[in-house]
Amino acid sequence: MSRFRHPETVGLVLAAGQGKRMQSDLAKVLHPMAGRPLLAWVLGTLDELGVGRTMVVIGHQRERVRAAFADAEVEWVVQADPCGTGHAVQVAAPALAGFGGTLLVVCGDTPLLRAATLHGLLETHRAAAAAVTVLSMRLPDPTGYGRIVRDADGAIEAIVEERDASPAVRALDEVNSGVYAFDYAALAEVLAGLTAHNAQGEYYLTDTVERLRSRGRKTAVECAPDSVELLGINTPEQLEEAERIHLGLGPVRKGETDAG
Repeated sequence: MSRFRHPETVGLVLAAGQGKRMQSDLAKVLHPMAGRPLLAWVLGTLDELGVGRTMVVIGHQRERVRAAFADAEVEWVVQADPCGTGHAVQVAAPALAGFGGTLLVVCGDTPLLRAATLHGLLETHRAAAAAVTVLSMRLPDPTGYGRIVRDADGAIEAIVEERDASPAVRALDEVNSGVYAFDYAALAEVLAGLTAHNAQGEYYLTDTVERLRSRGRKTAVECAPDSVELLGINTPEQLEEAERIHLGLGPVRKGETDAG
């Protein structure tokens, strides 16, 4: 049963990754935490949030993922080639034709993410009348994450991936969580124009922030009160740690929240 109601919002889960650092043949989002696949925790959070539709972008072992969630009320979108987060949203665009509400983008490997945090993000997004609102977090060691660059007024100016960041930007401790709320009509205007001219050779969804700003659209940022719930699972050690946190057995150990 939903605690919140956001029927005008579509939840888009990015779950196409292979998860090479998991040291397993199993697709990352199928690895279990406390007896449930990682993706099941994220889908449960979106259900609690009360979104109108849930879409899941799948790629690696997509048929196995579909089979594991055969009874789930989700729409599947296939990203056959892993060309980045921007490309993942591009492949979902045909299914969103004519949609004019809010697109909430979340990651399929964040089992600790709470519906209340996403509700707060959507409320901030609505109140700000923003084209995009980014969920950020502050980390003692931001290594591996895209940095949040703010302007003089405190609004978000850009998200710079670490591989593309200057030393000054790398020194920032506010980072991108990979969770976004978009005015989808505004996003659609810039999505097709994304390029892969970066160190990774991928289409970054983060580039839409600068593109929207350049069109005079408002951009906002909401800093999560607790970075622990945004822990992404990239290694077996992080999976073990997330389960310990879920079970109330202990805090995150230093060095185990690096992104990948």
